[in-house]
Amino acid sequence: MSIIVNLDVMMAKRKIAAGDLAERIDITPANLSILKNNKAKAVRFSTLEAICRELDCQPGDILEFVREDEK
Repeated sequence: MSIIVNLDVMMAKRKIAAGDLAERIDITPANLSILKNNKAKAVRFSTLEAICRELDCQPGDILEFVREDEK
């Protein structure tokens, strides 16, 4: 996949556990895990907005585009 989710990096910088973040943004821990582990096929803007609000970051801090030939 060309879009890499760096959510775990931002969570570590903000010192927040996955369960706590999931609760704060009102999604299941399982869905947060899917997103965090680059298994998601899509992310809702409302979810991305909630993550950015809670982690005080920009979408670009979490999402990264990597060309297939650069991997």
